[in-house]
Order: sequence, then structure tokens, then C-alpha cells
Amino acid sequence: MNDRIPHAVLFDLDGTLADTAPDLIAALERLRLELGLPRIETGPLRQRVGRGAVAILEGGLPELGQADRETFRARFLDDYQAHCWEASQPFDGMPDFLDDLESLGVPWGVVTNKIERLARPLLEQAGWADRMGCLVAGDTVAHAKPAPDPVLAACRALGTDPRRVIFIGDDERDVTAGRAAGTQTIAALWGYIAEPEQVEAWGADAIAQTPGVLADLLDLRRPRAAV
Repeated sequence: MNDRIPHAVLFDLDGTLADTAPDLIAALERLRLELGLPRIETGPLRQRVGRGAVAILEGGLPELGQADRETFRARFLDDYQAHCWEASQPFDGMPDFLDDLESLGVPWGVVTNKIERLARPLLEQAGWADRMGCLVAGDTVAHAKPAPDPVLAACRALGTDPRRVIFIGDDERDVTAGRAAGTQTIAALWGYIAEPEQVEAWGADAIAQTPGVLADLLDLRRPRAAV
């Protein structure tokens, strides 16, 4: 990685900043109960979280066709919004890394494909809304990740040159968007990754096994002169 302190750090949300799968899966389980459907093994749904509600409902309501699943999508999202930070939590080590960034005066923001009405309440309840420098959600700009548009929008919001920004995410779309925008990228191996052995092929500048290594990977803990 670049051996100079970044001007800003951007994060994907689901699977990178926070483990949000428990509340998404709980909303799916409540919907199945409401529809009179039996319980299913929901563990495999974790890997669908980064792909949004459509993917979760596809895997969680296999008895229904696409049109029927779409009928219940709004109900699923409304229920999830009301319970979005009950079992969800930051990944171990992430709060410390955010503290490290803030102690050095490095702003950070969130770039997610989650729509804003779902992302902002979650960030507020997590206690991050007043700390982050920006939120670019899936409906903030015309084209979501893997297009570079949301990453570039976040860089503009933070007043930073993309070349001095690091974007951290657990999906190939994050790496693709960051590279296209001109940022450095880190693949978050702790996230919702179905095939970890394929991550190296994404072309990220670095791969992080856990949030706990990020400060050392970015060399944030070594005193240095300002640049």
C-alpha cells in the first residue's frame, strides 16, 4: 500500500463495516412465518446479503416465483428497516480502526449499494452517522457499484483526490468501482465472500484478513510528519 497517510478512507457497509446479516435474515424468517412457510436453513443466506433484498428473497423464499417474491419485497424491507440494528454489530476490530482514523484526522465515509432509507437508520443506530464524512447510497447517484460514480461522489463530498483515498470492501464490485475511480483498494476477507480463493483475482491493492490488521496495513500507528 501507499506509505503515506490517506486523505480519506471509504467503506462498503454490509460485510465490511458491520455484520448486518443477522437482522436481514431475521426479517426473512419473520416473513416466512407470516406467510405460513416452514423454517429453513438460513446460514447460506449470509453470502447473499451483499447482493441486496432481491437475492435474499430469492434464496429465502424458494417456494415462490419471482413475481410473488417481488410482491412481498416492500413488506420485507419495511420490517427490516424497523429492526436493522438489533442483532447486527460492527466487525471485531472495526471500532478501533475508526478510532485510529479519527485520531489522525483522516475522514471516512460509506459507499454502499443499500438504499439510503435503509442505510442511514442503520448508521444512526450504530452511532456512526455523526462521525462519518459522507454516505453515498445505492440511490444517491444514477449508477451504483461496480460503476465508479458512487466512489467519485464520495471523494467529492470529502473534498479529496481519489488517488489519495482507500476504498475497503468485501465484494468484487467494491474493488472494481474503486479501481475505476482511481482509489487504492483493500479487499475485506472477513465479509460475505462466497469464494475467498477468488479474491486475489479481483485486483485489489491489498487483501485484509480481519479489520484488526487495517491500521498496520495502512501504517497508521507509526508516528510521522504530516504530508
